[in-house]
Amino acid sequence: MYTLGLDIGSTTSKSVILEDGKRIVAKSLSVGGLGTSGPEEVMSELMEKSGLSKTDTSCTVITGYGRNKYRGCDLEVSELTCHALGSQIIFPEARTVIDIGGQDAKVICLNDTGRMTNFVMNDKCAAGTGRFLDVMANILRTDISELEVLASKADKPATISSTCTVFAESEVISQLANGESRENVIAGICNSVASRVSALARRAGIKEKVCMSGGVAKNGAVRNAMSKALEVEIEYDPLAQYFGAIGAAVYAYKTQLKNNI
Repeated sequence: MYTLGLDIGSTTSKSVILEDGKRIVAKSLSVGGLGTSGPEEVMSELMEKSGLSKTDTSCTVITGYGRNKYRGCDLEVSELTCHALGSQIIFPEARTVIDIGGQDAKVICLNDTGRMTNFVMNDKCAAGTGRFLDVMANILRTDISELEVLASKADKPATISSTCTVFAESEVISQLANGESRENVIAGICNSVASRVSALARRAGIKEKVCMSGGVAKNGAVRNAMSKALEVEIEYDPLAQYFGAIGAAVYAYKTQLKNNI
């Protein structure tokens, strides 16, 4: 049985086809989320990669920031549920999932059977999200993918004390004007994101194993800073950005199993 999961975020769209709720048949990611052509592009590419058509899939579930604006899926499911389910496919022993997306950060607590028991979410401010890193990368005239490498070259990470993205932007510009190196500023920016999300994690309650999902999970500087702040090892997999889409496809599979009983 093939099921499809579509995760429309604020900045990217991700889609996955699973076979029997476990094996990834194909996956696709497109830059461009809610309000762009990203969702259509990612679905088209997914079908091309898989060699399947939409009619070959038993059920399609949509999740993410833009799930209420997209038509053509069978069910809409919350990001919390999907990231929890997706994490269990890759890290079955994970009990805490830290998801940092483009517009929000979430910490999801799971019990020993993988069910969500608690969550804490920050969706009021861009600080501590992928958007914060995007803004800072633009100021520093560097690609967001280069932040990890540049941060690793820092000898003394700068302190970014502002809790607001707008004020942090001014603070970064001021530090650069005063002669602080780009590397130290970038390390400070990554530490700032880690500090804010670590505070969320403490509120939710940390239980090992801990893993990360979402696009920011790719940034090793943020992961390492968060691991140090929380004093736990944080598991990472290259599929982290697809956890929401994987979880949506898992939910679709479980739904079909129930319907076929």
